[in-house]
Amino acid sequence: MKIAVYGATGMVGSEITAEALRRGHDVTAVTRSGSAIEGTAARTAELSDLEAFQDLAATHDAVVVSVSPDRTGGPHEPILAAHRAIAGASVPARVFIVGGAGALEVDGVRLKDLPGFPEAYLAEATTFAEVLDTYRAAAGLDWTMLAPAPMIAPGERTGSYQLGLDSPVGDSISSQDFAVAALDELEEPKHRGQRFTVAN
Repeated sequence: MKIAVYGATGMVGSEITAEALRRGHDVTAVTRSGSAIEGTAARTAELSDLEAFQDLAATHDAVVVSVSPDRTGGPHEPILAAHRAIAGASVPARVFIVGGAGALEVDGVRLKDLPGFPEAYLAEATTFAEVLDTYRAAAGLDWTMLAPAPMIAPGERTGSYQLGLDSPVGDSISSQDFAVAALDELEEPKHRGQRFTVAN
């Protein structure tokens, strides 16, 4: 399978890239800097460049988007606009989005809207919730979003995880096992047009 990974040098994107290479896939690492990653083809592109996105989609089976909103206090509108453009475009490849835990639900209420949700993560959670809504409203797009457990961090690759749809199924997931779940879904799709979640 040919897979393009936006954000291939990030915490999650790098693990998805590594897992895809481990499984023998042909990977293009897409970064803003064009950073070379051993075993991959390098491509310099911003997520906001729809023409580049469509070009990659035309030559790959799947495009993984592992790009976070600005975490330095800058505006989130650029990443929202990029996702709106992708969701409204003709994209021949599968689009696989790394989402956020804040839009997961407990008894129908999103985590970000529950009392005690950490203020530091609220802006990002709100943005990812809007991104999810954007893809849910998309017509004719082959998309999937994978949301992590509330805590995701580098850890151990156990190769196993718990699956859920709209509600958390655990408190944490290692970035390595998150990548395992991502590649399992890419290889054997079970959640087309859906958001799902994983936890250890």
